Amino acid sequence: MGGDLWHRGNTLPIKVQVMTSVTSSATLPVRAPRATAARPRHLTLVDLLLCGVGQALAVNQVTPVARRPRPQPDPGPLCVAAGAEGSSGCAVLPDTVQADAGSSSPEARQAPELTQAQRRHAAGLMRVNHVGEVCAQALYHAQAAGTADPALRDFFIQSAAEEGDHLAWTRQRLDELQAPPSVLNPLWYAGAYALGLLAARAGDSRSLGFTVETERQVEEHLAGHLDRLPEPDTASRVIVAAMKTDEAAHGQAARRLGAVELPFAVKRAMRLAARVMTTTAYRI
Repeated sequence: MGGDLWHRGNTLPIKVQVMTSVTSSATLPVRAPRATAARPRHLTLVDLLLCGVGQALAVNQVTPVARRPRPQPDPGPLCVAAGAEGSSGCAVLPDTVQADAGSSSPEARQAPELTQAQRRHAAGLMRVNHVGEVCAQALYHAQAAGTADPALRDFFIQSAAEEGDHLAWTRQRLDELQAPPSVLNPLWYAGAYALGLLAARAGDSRSLGFTVETERQVEEHLAGHLDRLPEPDTASRVIVAAMKTDEAAHGQAARRLGAVELPFAVKRAMRLAARVMTTTAYRI
């Protein structure tokens, strides 16, 4: 039997249940304590999106550092005065002489000075390429976070590291051209990161197919820039050519890993989105 006791004081009454007797001699069952081991927490889509937003906000405040040396233009042969009676021309010096002369006279190997219009045009194109590398970082980071395959994750991380070299090279060239990066880079990064997560959620083979199509379009885009860059801007040209080679290698690697062909409508949408980005980034 039991009874109810009430404690009254200056606070609200508290009801206390008191057991006055036990009529059964049976042993009460004892529950085993629950295991307290912490279970690993899986990142949710919201977690991944917040991570991407944080990286996007810092994208223009972080100075990228390249792992590989930046490609440099081939200086070509040194020119010296040649010909008789004051005429001038270009005489190719022996290799040993060129090496000595190049070390003592670096100005002889400098590319022609760009005009103001050429510099502005080159800066616009290199800003577009820099934005493309910002987007590449976002895509590969998101795809790496969204796959459960360790080998595939390693591929995306390695590709992102190589694209990080491109990011550093294009940013250095922008600084040399005295041009700022796109002020919309945080927006570009966030949008590309979301697309990368969507591709990863569609399955590994489709995610790889997204990589193949992205790299194919980027390769075409870089080939167009090689035609559009000012002829004297050899510094930008060698960067774009090296980037083009790496993009082709990434696409081929994704095919070998099991990429599937994307529907035409998806490819078309990707191309339209890229056109909006390139048109805008050329100016701001």
